[in-house]
Amino acid sequence: MSFLPFVSVIVPIYNGEADLPPLLACLQAQTYANFECLLVDNNSNDRTAELLNEIEDPRLRSLKQSEIQSSYAARNLGIQNAKGEILAFTDADCRPEPNWLEDLIQPFCDPAVGLVAGEIKALPGNTLLEQYADRQETLSQKHTLNHPFCAYGQTANLAIRAAAFKEVGLFRPYLTTGGDADICWRILRETAWQLRFAETAIVRHRHRTTFSELQSQWRRYGRSNRYLHDLHGIDLMREPQFGEYRYRLLRWILKEFPIATLNLIKGKAAFVDLINTPIGLFCLHARAQGQRQATLSPQAHTIEPLIQQPQNSLN
Repeated sequence: MSFLPFVSVIVPIYNGEADLPPLLACLQAQTYANFECLLVDNNSNDRTAELLNEIEDPRLRSLKQSEIQSSYAARNLGIQNAKGEILAFTDADCRPEPNWLEDLIQPFCDPAVGLVAGEIKALPGNTLLEQYADRQETLSQKHTLNHPFCAYGQTANLAIRAAAFKEVGLFRPYLTTGGDADICWRILRETAWQLRFAETAIVRHRHRTTFSELQSQWRRYGRSNRYLHDLHGIDLMREPQFGEYRYRLLRWILKEFPIATLNLIKGKAAFVDLINTPIGLFCLHARAQGQRQATLSPQAHTIEPLIQQPQNSLN
C-alpha cells in the first residue's frame, strides 16, 4: 500500500462494559497500522471508565464527555482531539473486520472524496427477530446511500476527512438521532466533497433480539425522520391508515402465510418467512409513532466549529 494517511478512529461509548473487550480486540487486529483510536466515554455508569483506564496500547486513547449526553457530542470531543487527516467512526457494539480500515481509507486516494461509507453486516444471531432483520438487511448502508433526499452513511461505519469538518462544523451535539445523515448532507450539499461506498470495509453489528428493543429502534428511525424534516425539509413518512394495516394482514393470512407454510414443509423456507409481514407492520407502526411524537429541541440546531486541541494537551 502506497496510500497510508494517518487515521483517527473515534468511538463513542455509553455503558460499554460488555462490548469493550471484543471491540478492542477488533481494533488491535487491524491490518492497517497507521492509526490511533479515541474512545470517548459518554458519562457511563458501569465499569467502562475502569476498563478504559486499564488499556496499555499507546494507539488507544480515552477521553470523557460528561457535559452532554449524546453520542454526537462524544464524537465531537474525539474530533477536536484527533491527530488524523481522516476520521473513521464506528460504535462500541460494532465489530470491525481486520481489513476494515485498510479498505475504508482507499477511496480517499481520490482527492475529491471527502466521505466514505463502509458496509454494515449482522453478527451471527439465532432469534427470529435477528433472522428477520438479517433477511431485510436492516442495517445495510445500501438503504441510506439510496436515500431519496440525499445519500448518507451511518456512523457505525463512516470515514470523513478532517478538512470537511473545517468547512461545515461538527456534528450537532444536542441531536439524539439523525446526526449521521445531517453531517453527510451538510458536507455534500454545502461543499464540493464527494461520497464513496467501500463495500468490502465491513463492520458487524448486533440485531435486536426482543420486541421492545425492535420497537425502540424503529421509533428512533421515526424521530430521526422528524428531526431531519425540521432541519433539512425532507418529506415526512406517510403514516399508514387502518385500512392499509387490515389489507396487508388479510393478504398475509389468506395468501402469504399458506405459501410460506408450503415452502417450509418443502424445505424451501425458514420459520421466519411465516411471520415477515406481521413483524414488518410492527416496525412500520413503531416508526410512525416515533415520527408523530418527536419534537426537535431548539438546542439541536447548534453547530460547533472544529477547533482542534494543541497536540501537547492531548491525553
